[in-house]
Amino acid sequence: MEILFEDNHLLVLDKPSGLLTQPTDLEKDSLETRAKAFLKKRDHKPGNVYLHALFRLDRPVSGVVLFAKTSKALSRLNESVRKKETKKIYRALLEGRPPEPKGTLHHFLLKTEFQTNVVDAKTEGAKECLLDYRTLEEMENQTLVEIELTTGRYHQIRAQFSAVGTPLLGDSKYGSQTPFKENSIALCHQEFHIPHPITKALLSFSSKQTLC
Repeated sequence: MEILFEDNHLLVLDKPSGLLTQPTDLEKDSLETRAKAFLKKRDHKPGNVYLHALFRLDRPVSGVVLFAKTSKALSRLNESVRKKETKKIYRALLEGRPPEPKGTLHHFLLKTEFQTNVVDAKTEGAKECLLDYRTLEEMENQTLVEIELTTGRYHQIRAQFSAVGTPLLGDSKYGSQTPFKENSIALCHQEFHIPHPITKALLSFSSKQTLC
């Protein structure tokens, strides 16, 4: 595990792609499971370890994941999210070129069981989605972009860039024809900013992983 930050209230890890954030009924191996086992062994804890992810990254996505180590910390972190006191920055490697070197993508998305589709604004259940992006580097038939989310919907980045003809590398579910690393797509949660749940000091975390 790559530990980016730890104190009595928080544990921040750099998740590799291909690994679940949290266990499921069908698969127990996950970042959370490994972190609990690590803390239990290192700290000689006799009982269960409390650890709860503030948000999940999809299995094929890498980057910053923040865990609360107490229920009080989790409650206050969730409050910061509700108050929009947080900032998430992603990096993605796209097939082709986006519509402009920088801009805003604005769509309405409808979530199905395992996918999100761009739909008309009047579709029942559709949710408005916004993100800002800027180009960092252009390569042959590929573009590295930095993304700041305004909204945080299921598969939002993947669906929105697919909708404008530039799916993320390796993301065959959303139309990519270009392979990426095994069990991975070219998307990394690069930076996360949030007030500390107890001290209120602004914390900033950056992933050490790169896409290219």
